[in-house]
Amino acid sequence: MPSINQSMQLKLQQKLSPLQIQLIKLLEIPTAQLEQRIKEEMEVNPVLEVDDLAPRGGEEESTDPQINAAQDEQPQDETIEGYLLNEDIPAYRLKQNNYSDDDDKKERVPYSEAASFYEHLEEQIGLQDFTEREKLVAHYIIGNIDEDGYLRRSIENITDDVSFASGEDLTDKEVEAVLTKVQRMDPPGVGARDLRECLLLQLTQARNADDENIRIATEVIRNCFEEFSKHHYDKITKRLHITDEELRDATEEILHLNPKPGSAYGGGSVRTAQHVIPDFIIDYENEQLSFHLNNRNEPELRISQTYSDMLREYATNRANHSKEQRDAATFVREKVKSAQWFIEAIKQRHNTLTLVMQSILDYQGDYFVDGDEQKLKPMILKDIADRTGLDVSTISRVSNSKYVQTPFGIYPLKYFFSEKLQNADGDDVSTREVKKILKESIETEDKKHPLTDEKLVEILAEKSYQIARRTVAKYREQMDIPVARLRKQI
Repeated sequence: MPSINQSMQLKLQQKLSPLQIQLIKLLEIPTAQLEQRIKEEMEVNPVLEVDDLAPRGGEEESTDPQINAAQDEQPQDETIEGYLLNEDIPAYRLKQNNYSDDDDKKERVPYSEAASFYEHLEEQIGLQDFTEREKLVAHYIIGNIDEDGYLRRSIENITDDVSFASGEDLTDKEVEAVLTKVQRMDPPGVGARDLRECLLLQLTQARNADDENIRIATEVIRNCFEEFSKHHYDKITKRLHITDEELRDATEEILHLNPKPGSAYGGGSVRTAQHVIPDFIIDYENEQLSFHLNNRNEPELRISQTYSDMLREYATNRANHSKEQRDAATFVREKVKSAQWFIEAIKQRHNTLTLVMQSILDYQGDYFVDGDEQKLKPMILKDIADRTGLDVSTISRVSNSKYVQTPFGIYPLKYFFSEKLQNADGDDVSTREVKKILKESIETEDKKHPLTDEKLVEILAEKSYQIARRTVAKYREQMDIPVARLRKQI
């Protein structure tokens, strides 16, 4: 008979309270999204309401058009050249799962704009030589084209789906034929299944398709796409028996193509203009630095008096209430508690952001006076954590996705953080200074013979920075600068 033993174990567990969870989530939200987050909370919690009598803080959102070059964190417009500066074949850059949730929220195009792209495609069905059976397939194909203009479902899946939905016995060959017609629609390149096919469609539909440069460009994409994406120009000229000048002219044609044809009609996520709403606004007046949160459009919240009175009435007369009334009171009590947590989390978010920004302002005060980059001190998350008494993870959440408006431009908050290293004189300097030297060296390099990481190490050594090659490679990658081979031009 098995024996039964009893034992005691002491475990120490740390659980986050609902208030702490709310605060963590709110700290990550920039000003541009906070107002929407508050609206969403009010929609699911009827106990929350706007306090119209409460004083509003902050200033009007900035319309300063100056977006400083320091905004390296900002996504830039997509180009063919951008896709081809990758080690791998660049078609993966076009997959939907390549974007994070945050990117999706920031770059989402209003539905009315996105719809115009699909309407433009649907309208063209009537202008094509389609049978009724083919129209059915064309509508389904267009419905599966994403905002960038790419078809994301396989021919086999489309055949199965349309056959099942319509009762028609379709073949893959029929669907492929309809797709070919859809791919002749405007904009050129629409309905492609990858970047290579998208470029080929645009080249074959070009008005000057018989032009020699277009012909060579088509051969390059059709037969040497992988080599082209990796800048193996010598292999291309040998395989196609063309000169460097002919390849250069063909490359110019390719770089003028649109990697996201849907974006031409407002349906894609390519952004033609950058607009940043700063979370903090710094002023320098009378030789004094100050800042405030940009929260003018943020509503003040309160607990609804109606629901508070309901709970108060229930508490004074519990015995006479039915089960339904008790259940309703329980529901309201939970919503009130949730609303209290949310309001408190908003307040703590303000306090935390203020505390962190004040510490950064004190730490980098010399820089904020005149914007001289050489006055930026090395500063890591732990430096601000030690000054504020907050956890490093909290500083990280505050610094991500936040922007600061200064008298000399708008910057990501992360811009002011950098590691430190020592120069030949033993002085601590910011890694940003080293990155600036690297960037300037690469910008002025001979593009036919770009600087290798080993050569960049030598350049830094001449300027009294003894840095290992792997460190140079790390800084280069942090600035999204490709290796020398991929920077080479013909």
